[in-house]
Amino acid sequence: MNTYKPLAFIFWCILTGAIFLPAAKADQGNQATKVEFSGPVEIPGKVLPAGTYWFVLQNDASDRDIVQIFSGDWSRLEATLQTVPTIRQQPTDDTEIELAERPHQQPEAILKWYYPGLLAGHEFLYSSKQEMQFAREAKHDVLTEPLPL
Repeated sequence: MNTYKPLAFIFWCILTGAIFLPAAKADQGNQATKVEFSGPVEIPGKVLPAGTYWFVLQNDASDRDIVQIFSGDWSRLEATLQTVPTIRQQPTDDTEIELAERPHQQPEAILKWYYPGLLAGHEFLYSSKQEMQFAREAKHDVLTEPLPL
């Protein structure tokens, strides 16, 4: 009988892990992320005022590229946006949001969102006109001194 106790314990651990493991990964499943912006930010088709927001993957296991943005208290759906997968070089322990460089009078534009610990992220889709504008605005003029002859 003593040989069955370790086997029963292992079976119990496997069964318990199978039951509770999905609940432990619930946040990674929908990638719910609370983000606070100190100033307005642009998303495709809209400018969000400064404040707190929730970024969440839409509850659709077949399409992991639809991001929903909710108000900080979950009372309002601000946007549902199609994204495309993007990969970063190194995962981080924190949420990472990549912003487009913009002139001071325009709000920063969210380009990419990465969930903590994952290499894969979500790239927001803007119109080709907006993407060209982001590319132009990211270029900087550099002043140099002429080289001596």
